[in-house]
Amino acid sequence: MAPTERSLRERAVALLARREHSRSELARKLAPHAESREELDRLLDELAARKLLSDDRYAEMRVTVRAGRYGNQRLRQELATAGVDDATIATALAQADDESSRAKSVWQKKFGTPAADAAERAKQMRFLAQRGFSMEIIRRVVRGLDDE
Repeated sequence: MAPTERSLRERAVALLARREHSRSELARKLAPHAESREELDRLLDELAARKLLSDDRYAEMRVTVRAGRYGNQRLRQELATAGVDDATIATALAQADDESSRAKSVWQKKFGTPAADAAERAKQMRFLAQRGFSMEIIRRVVRGLDDE
């Protein structure tokens, strides 16, 4: 085994020991240290075969950690940016809590009371939109229709 490969493997395992990474995210972090793309691909394939690297696990972890604060649109965008495929993203989001209840919880923590006027309602709606919740859910939460 070449010293660079061992060093590359050690770097990969050290990164994976801290937290889950997607395959493309780990490849991006390790690329500057790899002698060739083939060496990097070989290592990533080996890590995946040994179940040390998994996009499914990464997506599930990411959704679990961030779903309490963000909507499905934002979570989908973050996972896609990390190189996770659409099928894996859909599976991970399907396992998350109901988006409507998450939006209600986020709204409750930030505002707690219904908007007094149109400007305040717009502010609340912008906040939830920035968090990645769908407009339909935002309207229901801000107007208090989820209580029914």
